[in-house]
Amino acid sequence: MDDTSKPAARPLPAVARYLLLVFAVLCVALGVIGIFVPGLPTTVFILMAGWAASRSSPRFHNWLESHRIFGPMLRDWRKHGAVSRRAKLTATVMMAACAVILFLTTTRIWVAEVITAVMALVLMWLWRRPEPPRNDVN
Repeated sequence: MDDTSKPAARPLPAVARYLLLVFAVLCVALGVIGIFVPGLPTTVFILMAGWAASRSSPRFHNWLESHRIFGPMLRDWRKHGAVSRRAKLTATVMMAACAVILFLTTTRIWVAEVITAVMALVLMWLWRRPEPPRNDVN
């Protein structure tokens, strides 16, 4: 066995698979909502859904990976640990808009500061992720 191959994951108990499947479906739902609601991330929820589905339901995982919208980001993450520049830019714009809205609407400034700091940390992590190779065909 070479150093790059991973040992096969142990099968999970039925209860764990069921809970992971519920978590995957919930993450997809939140990811879809995140497409329309500023400040709610789509990419992160879809990546979590992909992980949970890969451990709980091969059929759901295959559906996600072949999905027209979610498939490319899951494949880029699986193959390269990469996030597209478009996803990074979208996340940055949406989080910046949310920060502005928070500062304009909150009566407790510390709440806006804390949430904005968390968003800034997420963005720092996100922008440190590589971008998928341009010639990579998913």
